[in-house]
Amino acid sequence: MGSMIGSGIYIVSADVARQVKSPALLLACWLLGSLLTIVAALSYGELAAAMPHAGGQYVYLREAFGRLWAFLFGWTMFVVIQTGTIAAVAVAFAKYTGVFFPQISAKNYLIGSGTLGLTTQQLLAIAVIILLTAVNTRGVRTGAMVQNVFTFAKVASLLGLAILGFALGRNPAAIAANFSSTGFWAGADWSWAAVAVVGTAMVGPLFSSDSWNNVTFAAAEVRNPRRNLPLALGLGVGVVSLLYLACNLVYMSVLTLPQIQTAPEDRVATAVVSVMFGPAATSIMAAAIMVSTFGCLNGIILSGARVYFTMAHDNLFFKRAGDLNPETHAPVAALTMQCAWSVLLTLSGQYNDLLDYVIFAVLLFYILTICGLFRLRKTRPDLERPYRAVGYPVLPAIYVLMAGLIEFFLLKNKPEFTVRGLILVLLGVPVYFLWQRKEGNRS
Repeated sequence: MGSMIGSGIYIVSADVARQVKSPALLLACWLLGSLLTIVAALSYGELAAAMPHAGGQYVYLREAFGRLWAFLFGWTMFVVIQTGTIAAVAVAFAKYTGVFFPQISAKNYLIGSGTLGLTTQQLLAIAVIILLTAVNTRGVRTGAMVQNVFTFAKVASLLGLAILGFALGRNPAAIAANFSSTGFWAGADWSWAAVAVVGTAMVGPLFSSDSWNNVTFAAAEVRNPRRNLPLALGLGVGVVSLLYLACNLVYMSVLTLPQIQTAPEDRVATAVVSVMFGPAATSIMAAAIMVSTFGCLNGIILSGARVYFTMAHDNLFFKRAGDLNPETHAPVAALTMQCAWSVLLTLSGQYNDLLDYVIFAVLLFYILTICGLFRLRKTRPDLERPYRAVGYPVLPAIYVLMAGLIEFFLLKNKPEFTVRGLILVLLGVPVYFLWQRKEGNRS
């Protein structure tokens, strides 16, 4: 839950509303995104319970399809998915800190200018990345303690937004416009073109819920993982999905669709809170997003290094990344490498562009992992499975088909991002064989 909830839920609905142009389709995007994420999490639960090892999804891909596909996942994770997300979330934290301290700004340069400069916003983002990396080098208990505190705070914030929105912010004009029989379906149809629009727009809700798989990366350090990992996946994703749906119902109960579409800087939640609390809304939501992004950042930092740790033990990453601190049992070298690359991406200022490129890749690896569920049922029928995926084979198959359809729409409608993302993944193929050759020469 702590890794899933970032800043997306507060802003993504504006872009989705602009794309779908319909209250019904806006809600459909979030509902379908939630259902797909829950099905994926329940499917991963079987793999997590059967193979509760450090590295999680990397291990599932290795066991189902071999080392190459596992490496491509780990490669993309390190180059951009995990590290790029760390950089982007850290900058989001610094951006909202600037609401309280205006000197923290993307325009306030300490050194140089442009891509060769260092702003106060980047400096704070880097400091937070280093701080949370240092916290997590003290072991999973320390990282989990920080995570629990901030997860409680951010869940409480979203719950408070939902409750107060329904209690204090209900706008009869918005309710009539968005939920009447004519208003709700206005702009919606069931043509193939509408399906394509929804498929493309679902990227926002899906990636507002992303990082739900991160709990599997630290599986070896989870108490009673064969029971607790499926529970964490199912309950965590379920609770967050309900909160997201509740927040969107609040948005639609307080603001008309045009107001959602044109919310300043896409800050839909701020626009809703301003109806209830007036000018204080900006500060209230900035504080909520700071808490949310800080907790999200800690969860991503904690979990990601476990993938590189496992890759190192497979001789597919730098050997130092496979070392554990003898006192804290934390993968300090892997955490440090992740931190260093994340800092470089923060300095580059290109992390948001990189994240756009890997939207296609992230879904591709989700699809591939769930296909691995089918493959392992066939190739390893005797594997101990304390938990079996709910609705197998129907629900996992539906996920693969629907996620595949979204991939098709992304390729068709956003080729400038998806093709580059695919290229980024494929660049890992020659790197894999070069690494294999290097290890072969060493032996």
